[in-house]
Amino acid sequence: MTGQYEYACLYNSRKEITAFDDICTANVDSTAYDYVVIGAGPIGAALAYKLAKDHPTRKILIVEKSWNEPDRIVGELMQPSGCQALEKLGLPNVFSGIGAVPAHGYFIAYKGKQLYVPNMERPAMDGSRYKGVSFHHGRLVMNLRAACKAMENVTCLEASVTELLGDYENNELKHVHGVRIGPARDSGDGPKATEHSVYPSKLVFVCDGITSQFRKALNPAPVDLISHFCGFVLEHEPIDTADFFTGPTGATTHMARPTSSKVNPLPMPHNGHVFLDGVGPLLLYQMSECETRVLADIPGSNLPSEASGQLRKVLHDSLNRSVPKHDYPGLNNLLLTTLAQSRRIRCIGTKFIPATANKINGAIWIGDSLNVRHPLTGGGMTIGLWDIVHLTDLLRTPKSINQIKAQWYWQRRPRAIVVNTLSVALHALFAAETKELGLLREACFAYLARGSHYTMHPSGFLSGLFPNPLMLVYHFFSVALLAVKLRVMDQSTAYNGGSLPVRVFSAFYTLFVAASVILPFLWKELQP
Repeated sequence: MTGQYEYACLYNSRKEITAFDDICTANVDSTAYDYVVIGAGPIGAALAYKLAKDHPTRKILIVEKSWNEPDRIVGELMQPSGCQALEKLGLPNVFSGIGAVPAHGYFIAYKGKQLYVPNMERPAMDGSRYKGVSFHHGRLVMNLRAACKAMENVTCLEASVTELLGDYENNELKHVHGVRIGPARDSGDGPKATEHSVYPSKLVFVCDGITSQFRKALNPAPVDLISHFCGFVLEHEPIDTADFFTGPTGATTHMARPTSSKVNPLPMPHNGHVFLDGVGPLLLYQMSECETRVLADIPGSNLPSEASGQLRKVLHDSLNRSVPKHDYPGLNNLLLTTLAQSRRIRCIGTKFIPATANKINGAIWIGDSLNVRHPLTGGGMTIGLWDIVHLTDLLRTPKSINQIKAQWYWQRRPRAIVVNTLSVALHALFAAETKELGLLREACFAYLARGSHYTMHPSGFLSGLFPNPLMLVYHFFSVALLAVKLRVMDQSTAYNGGSLPVRVFSAFYTLFVAASVILPFLWKELQP
């Protein structure tokens, strides 16, 4: 956000976009392209741009159903490590001109107490810290697509990929040779449109996101929903002071306490906010100086009905508990008023899909089409962008595609393991559906409140700046041992009472619960 974005003039331009009918009538050679990228979301667009920049003599086809600005309720927070990846991809100014807001860290509130988890310090030792960014998802995507449009060796096609063409063995895809492309939208009851096949000489990249229609070719395992995020937007005046952008590390009382819902109502503007006293965790972050995204988590695979009014009732109760009026009068008022006035509550299911080793020749799955984690920690784009960094670096070497795929899979794993495992483990603790999980949530809050490395190492896990799986396990079980101590000494408010033998037994059962939270996800991530 420090300089002007060089491709801003192409933000809304459509003259660089090829329509499906045009590619058919032009009778384009089916082997004219070296790479095909399926999907022009943040990962697909960044990948196509980087491939074009690294290989100016090669032709890239990127296929997207709609090149209009997308509208999503997640993918609106970029962690500091994701910003680093964008710099390595040659897109350091991609957040300029879209109203993006710096994100300095996290403000977390639980049972009337608050703590602050700032981003890690830069190595320069001058006290400065890394920054994340929060923004409108669609605006970032359009800026990334503008970079694709600017590359002469990229063809931006508005169409839909209907099939991966290749060799099958026992109904399993073994080798991808190309893709079959159809019109962007179904013609309905009319005659079926002619389809077009493309056979790239190098690779097909599958980047069609969390709802990928081709993921099952790589990973046919069923996927269960973890929870639902329900979202809406708060509108308010911009801030007039930077006094609360940062604060002391760990436990804090340094926060704004606005009583009016018209001003920025956040306790620490320019930070992510997590409130833990509701049905599930409540996440707030700014998308611009005058807009704040609200994401309220409802655990479980079943979502209450909006038609019956049950969803709004659950959300009203959760918001009121998460942000009590006596602590946050302005924010409480704005949340409940906006909820009541919202015509529609937008909801998205959350899931966990571990990466699967790719044994299919001719294609690489990348981004959410390969690997999905809970959006609570905002790490999805960070993982996808670093996947691009590692992969495009390897594609510049003389190694074979199979060697590149194998090396890339291992290079991406440390950061992916940390970010993915942390997202689902934290959600399990923050949603706290049992007494044992409630005890672990309380211990987690107390642990982070200590400051020093107790706060900053977890900050590094969240931001993707400290991708060390062993240290993640160490800190997670340190939290579990603190939970044991709180229970045995009867100092917990989440799980109290009982004789000493009962407390000792329940404390060590909580340790077992902690292991059952993190180890299954770690195991899935560690599978070759």
